[in-house]
Amino acid sequence: MTPVSDPSSFSTVSKCATKHLNLIYHVDFDKRVLKGKVALTLEVLEDKFSSLTLDSKDLKIFKVSANGQAAQFEVGTKHKSKGSPLEITLPFELSRGQHVIVEIEYETSPSATALQWLTPTQTVGKKHPYLFSQCQATHCRSMIPCQDSPSVKHTYYAQVSVPKELVALMSALHDGQVPDPSDSSRVIYRFRQPVPMPSYLIAIVVGALESREIGPRSRVWSEKENVDEAAFEFSETETMLKTAESLAGPYVWGQYDLLVMPPSFPYGGMENPCLTFVTPTVLVIAHEISHSWTGNLVTNRNWEHFWLNEGHTVYIERMIARCMESEHLRQFKGIGGWKELQESVNQFGANNVLTNLVPNLHEVDTDEAFSSVPYEKGFALLYHLEELLGGPEVFMGFVKSYIQLFAYGTVTTEEWKNYLFTYFKDKVDILNKVDWNAWMHTPGMAPVKPKYDTTMADACTALCQRWVKAKEEDLASFTEEDVKKLNSPQLIEFMALLLQEEPLPLSHVKKMQEVYQLNSVKNAEVRFRWLRICVRAHWEEAVPLALKMATEQGRMKFTRPLFKEVYNFSKYSDKALNTFKENRGALHPVTAMLVAKDLKING
Repeated sequence: MTPVSDPSSFSTVSKCATKHLNLIYHVDFDKRVLKGKVALTLEVLEDKFSSLTLDSKDLKIFKVSANGQAAQFEVGTKHKSKGSPLEITLPFELSRGQHVIVEIEYETSPSATALQWLTPTQTVGKKHPYLFSQCQATHCRSMIPCQDSPSVKHTYYAQVSVPKELVALMSALHDGQVPDPSDSSRVIYRFRQPVPMPSYLIAIVVGALESREIGPRSRVWSEKENVDEAAFEFSETETMLKTAESLAGPYVWGQYDLLVMPPSFPYGGMENPCLTFVTPTVLVIAHEISHSWTGNLVTNRNWEHFWLNEGHTVYIERMIARCMESEHLRQFKGIGGWKELQESVNQFGANNVLTNLVPNLHEVDTDEAFSSVPYEKGFALLYHLEELLGGPEVFMGFVKSYIQLFAYGTVTTEEWKNYLFTYFKDKVDILNKVDWNAWMHTPGMAPVKPKYDTTMADACTALCQRWVKAKEEDLASFTEEDVKKLNSPQLIEFMALLLQEEPLPLSHVKKMQEVYQLNSVKNAEVRFRWLRICVRAHWEEAVPLALKMATEQGRMKFTRPLFKEVYNFSKYSDKALNTFKENRGALHPVTAMLVAKDLKING
């Protein structure tokens, strides 16, 4: 395994590697901090080893020891996005192959970027506070001083003390609970994660949680007010898991639980091992399930190779759709994905290097680089290779073999490509014709647009064009039957197509509401696009609805574009700004930072 430096981390991954992490946390809701102690078991990778650097961000470090002896430490200068290097000098020297346990006592900051502390009023139940973490990509360092690089994989054990009316969960197997011997009003939850994983997959949640069994290895967790509804929504989990196993090999993490998050969670889902986080706006978890193989089991060595996690995950997710529904649906999802890629490229600009499949992230904040490019450009490449190399079964055979080869390890684009050439050694002449440089290192759209079957998309395109071309006198020809014939993925696609056109006249949008009753649609993906269409047409009644959706949930995919649409409607720019400022405290810190940038607010 060639060491690849990680531009997003300070830690010395070439000198030593974390093998195990032992965490002790005391969750303090009053101060909004985790008081903690972490013991890192490190394997030494060089001779004359006597110092190391860990990643940290806004942590108060009280004490460091190595094998029980006091060690000197210094917190370095704070970097704008990477946090601060924690420099540790050992009281002795070690040789390659030896192990050392470095123990650090510390406390997190109330503004730790990995943690969101919710007041009781921000929860569904309104009685108890709630805490959740989101470490991907580089936020674990605000919660644990560690080697915060995906190139390092380790097991972990944790003990978490919380008020006894609350429940703690982690991205690990539950290992029992005991009363807290130092405080009778608290309880200690224990967790173990025996499968090595990168730091960005460490996750914690504490709240008034209940669970329901939804399969032989799955429970769904949420606040009790919506746990039964969640159990119903995710009843297909085991079928999806079995389908994924038939494609990608055995599921190695033991338990596959789901946690339905409070609405302020910034992403649709997060594939934390043993405990996937999902927002209430997500109904299909095939993507998060697929990450159990690509991402969690085989991991990108650093964030420049993020497409290896996401492109393969989208590929497997769409193969699950093919097995459970139809090839038509997989093709249709490919078409939708191409549009999402187009939208990301338009937002960044076609010459922006962040639209490269393998971007250079030196001095780049990984949160600002986040987009659908690694997902959809990655998928487009894999689908293109599938077309060249013999179809879905043949290519899925490669994906499964790639997972087996790199399981429990990390991988770079170069290693992936070398294995592709090895696996298809009889088709090297075909692979040599692929313009690898255009795919990997050139900004903008993918160099080849895959040829998708348009069976399911044609109805969406036809309806979109009818609206775009309609004159005032044609409006009477639209009826509710137009959308009755579409399923919800098609309805979403119809809206997405309209958003690629010039804004519709206000009369058209009002007519659309009259015949299709779109204001009453609950599906968040439909509602989000519908409200954008309304605001673009300058329908003033839609502005409060758009701002309501932007603030009632905090999923960046919805919140950022909704704020932006209202802000771009010049009459309501100030309203967008004021609404954001009033609700900023309730948004996740990463979401708040990016919306502020979108709305050109400094500081």
